[in-house]
Amino acid sequence: MVASQNDSRRGPRRGNNSVSRGPGGGRRQGGERRGRRPRREEEDSGLVERVVKIRRVSKVVKGGRNLTFNAMVVVGDANGNVGAALGKAGAVPDAVRKGTTYAKKAMAHVELNGPTIPHEITSKFSGAKVLLKPAAPGTGVIAGGGVRAVMEAVGVKDVLSKTFGSANTINIVRATLEALHQLRDPIAATERRKGKSVSSEEENS
Repeated sequence: MVASQNDSRRGPRRGNNSVSRGPGGGRRQGGERRGRRPRREEEDSGLVERVVKIRRVSKVVKGGRNLTFNAMVVVGDANGNVGAALGKAGAVPDAVRKGTTYAKKAMAHVELNGPTIPHEITSKFSGAKVLLKPAAPGTGVIAGGGVRAVMEAVGVKDVLSKTFGSANTINIVRATLEALHQLRDPIAATERRKGKSVSSEEENS
């Protein structure tokens, strides 16, 4: 009799408000499931980006020194397109981001012969001189520093290289790009020369 009176004073029992998790990990409260926000994933651009050189530049002014950073970035799709640019900013991440943006805009197509280059080429930029030679399959990229970064970005797997003169990495990268832009397909070049010779013979006749 006493127990029944105590139960009546307490009032009705509350429902089950325990929190449980569903199979997907979402929280359920009172039989209802809360939705989960979709996770934002960055899209892969498929480009090869290489930061070749970061320099700190100090300029003395009246109020003290101004520090800025230069970042040389090489960008390519590993399929014959490559570009390089120099980004300048007051912080390293900003300089790298600017260099990457400029390099993407400066991308240009390069004539390749499968995993190597079609012929030997030499190019010079400022005090740096770069020599590139085609190599047999399986040789790999025999290069260092800026030349290797450019070869990996453009998609060359087998090449021999040698640098002369200045050891400035930025000049070496620009000399390598100049050499790649001078490459020509041997078959197309031969046909072009034949066409010019035929046209000159017709004019002379």
